[in-house]
Amino acid sequence: MPIDYFVWLIAGGSEAILVDAGYTPEVAEQRGNRIHLGSPIEACAALGYPPKSIKSLVITHAHYDHTGYLHELPSARIHLQERELAFWTGRHAHRAMYRSIVDQGDVLELVRRNFAGSVDLIDGDADIAPGVSVHLVGGHTAGMQVVRVDVEGQLIVLASDASHFYENVEADKPFSITHSTPGMFDAFDRSRELASSRDSVGLIIPGHDPGVRARFPDVGAAIGIESRVWQIA
Repeated sequence: MPIDYFVWLIAGGSEAILVDAGYTPEVAEQRGNRIHLGSPIEACAALGYPPKSIKSLVITHAHYDHTGYLHELPSARIHLQERELAFWTGRHAHRAMYRSIVDQGDVLELVRRNFAGSVDLIDGDADIAPGVSVHLVGGHTAGMQVVRVDVEGQLIVLASDASHFYENVEADKPFSITHSTPGMFDAFDRSRELASSRDSVGLIIPGHDPGVRARFPDVGAAIGIESRVWQIA
């Protein structure tokens, strides 16, 4: 299937939360079959949120396409599951199948920032701002987490790679890269629970589905970056 790479900005007032940090043009070139459309940090600035206003960065998991611009947000507090960092600094991380899907420099940056005291290592679920919470689901990686945002009662679950495509969660079909296949089924169930309430059923937004672009309005043209920014709510 065609694949897109999304990061999400949760904006409100003068500050914002960035969910994931994309990958750099250097990584795209190294991998040889990736198209780099532009920096998510520059897109955030065009939306009115320069790096100094991004106080929090949620890393849903530590694969290379979610950690690339860590270095451009030096003052942001990073929210990461403790077991995710433990896995990538643990005894299995050197295996080729794992080593190929992370950027070593980004993992080292996470370790450095942790030593500096700027990483919020979470064990399970946590509120990180009013109406914004993170939830450990596992499956795709050891510490895969999703982000739930309550927008005036509408519950939005930014699934990231807990569900790469709509078809994964909607048809109960796990993606091919899994830390635990049973865990990925559990992640689908948990995401559905998080997107539901007594009064309404919310939205689950997959991490890589080009269909996201068809379901939500393109708002990039208004800020000079057409076909790069879509608004969920």
